Parts: sequence; C-alpha cells; structure tokens
Amino acid sequence: MAHAENETVTPLPAATLYVLLALASEDRHGYGIIQEVSRLSSATYRVGSGTLYDNLKKLLQQEWVEDYETQESGSGETRRMYRITDEGRRVLAADVTRMKRIVRVANRMLADEGGRA
Repeated sequence: MAHAENETVTPLPAATLYVLLALASEDRHGYGIIQEVSRLSSATYRVGSGTLYDNLKKLLQQEWVEDYETQESGSGETRRMYRITDEGRRVLAADVTRMKRIVRVANRMLADEGGRA
C-alpha cells in the first residue's frame, strides 16, 4: 500500500512516530523497540506492548515496516525482527519536515510576542 508522492500521510500518531524513529537507526525486535522509544523520549513517552504490536501490524500493512525471523546465537531461539522500509523512511522524513516547519513558525511567533509591549 505505497503512497503517492503528494499524498499526505502526516501527522503521524506519537506511537507510530516513535516506532519509526526507533527503527531508523537499526533493525530491532519488539522489546528492543520499546527500549529505544523510552531512550529516544528520555523516558517521557512509553509504548506498551499492546500499542506497539497494534502499530507494527498497521505499519506492516502499510509497508512502512517489514519483518523477518532470526536465530538467537547461543539459545537458538527464533526472534521476529522489524526494519523500516524506504517508504517508511520517506513518511518519517515528511513528518519530521512538517514538525520543523511548525517549530520555525512557533519560534517566529514567540519572538514577535516577546518584542511587543
């Protein structure tokens, strides 16, 4: 379900944004995503396992994330890993650009407010 270049898919919900951010640097398993979200947000935003897997299901359907299985060295257990796709990176970048624009406008507005008597 790839999106057309001009189709707006942002703003992303906070959980979706954080999951994509967590996967932007490396592939991760579910618990690794939860840990990275906590780290990225300085522990101010937490994603529970239910929210995480609901989001991952949607992200897989939208083809913003893909999954694969890997064997754990030592234990031999199979782990499901997740990675962001090129489309997922595009959507994430678009939302980050949108947020940067908002911050620029807000900074201008606040600076203008500060100059008023």
